[in-house]
Amino acid sequence: MGKGLVLATTVAALVGCTTARGGFCAAAAPMRLSARAVETLSDQEARALLAHNRKGERLCGWRP
Repeated sequence: MGKGLVLATTVAALVGCTTARGGFCAAAAPMRLSARAVETLSDQEARALLAHNRKGERLCGWRP
């Protein structure tokens, strides 16, 4: 594989890993679900949603 191809592949991979301008607070919003939607969440989905919202509380000042 040529050096140019290796460099191009590396750059493409790194660009895909960058975050949105402004970071998490600029790109994310609190996740709020209806009571019916909450009833259908798996334990794993509930943990992920809670982790997302807690991160927003900590970093962005979101309120419950």
